[in-house]
Amino acid sequence: MPALAFAAVVGLVLAGALPPVDQQVPGTPTATVAAVQGNVPHARNLPDLLRATTVTANHAAATERLAARVRAGAAPAPALVIWPENSTDLDPRLYPQVYATISAAVSAIHRPILVGTVLQDPLRNAGQLWLPGSGPGAIYVKRQLVPFGEVIPFRGLLAHITSLVALQPVNFTPGHRAVVFRIGKIRLGDVICYEVGFDNLVSSEVRAGANLLAVQTNDATFEMDGQRGETLQQLAMARIRAVESDRAVVVASTTGVSAIIAPDGRLLAHTSTWRRAELEARIPLVSQRTLADRVGSWPEAAIVTLTLAALAWAAAAAFRRRRREPDRQR
Repeated sequence: MPALAFAAVVGLVLAGALPPVDQQVPGTPTATVAAVQGNVPHARNLPDLLRATTVTANHAAATERLAARVRAGAAPAPALVIWPENSTDLDPRLYPQVYATISAAVSAIHRPILVGTVLQDPLRNAGQLWLPGSGPGAIYVKRQLVPFGEVIPFRGLLAHITSLVALQPVNFTPGHRAVVFRIGKIRLGDVICYEVGFDNLVSSEVRAGANLLAVQTNDATFEMDGQRGETLQQLAMARIRAVESDRAVVVASTTGVSAIIAPDGRLLAHTSTWRRAELEARIPLVSQRTLADRVGSWPEAAIVTLTLAALAWAAAAAFRRRRREPDRQR
């Protein structure tokens, strides 16, 4: 039985090499997309309001710089611009200055911008598409919230034990569905920050019709001391998602690493950390679904089940041998 289970696991792993690599269909449409990395103040002691408005102003300034290059003929006009998670922590509906800053950036580039924003009533972490001439429109709300970051589990109980729950006084409200933003021929599916690590969330965007994926993220807190482990891990996940879904992926980060990834996982463009940058690349808009998206997670479940079965069989066999040994000694 252990040998059979081992052979089955090996067979499932090797079977991954049998299907042909997804080939781009002739005539696949393409589009130029841009990611903006506005950077944030590299300090912990700025007042929250100042930090929030500064971050938004930074992303607007970077977008306006890209717009100037487009007008000068030094860069192609993108079909879509993607800002990162928390590019504004203040709800533009409640702060006219923030609304005006974003609106000016949209007007300057004259293209839709997916803005990472925090919305109130209820509190949500969202990606909102801003359109030239009409302002904020469709919204994707983050579905997989970060425990102890965006939501405090067992808040009532923990409040009796520690005052740290006050650091997040109100839980974020999760979204409940995939959202595909329609921008011309682009069908954009969005995930926010560590949602990229969840198979079902990314694949749900593809099943909903996305031909391009975005990962909006804010890695500033993890990089304050110079470490890049979290952002590089997240970038590696995004590259896996590109290959898995055969979709181009745009990673937009406040502080980096931001990147535009080809469907085969290659980095078409990327930034370093803690600097302002704008990225552009022409990417294919693939619409067919991969084998990975069609079969879902059952191969993983099968491998785990067979592995557990083999371990249980081995443990039972070892237990039976130990029970027989005293009988032989008699």
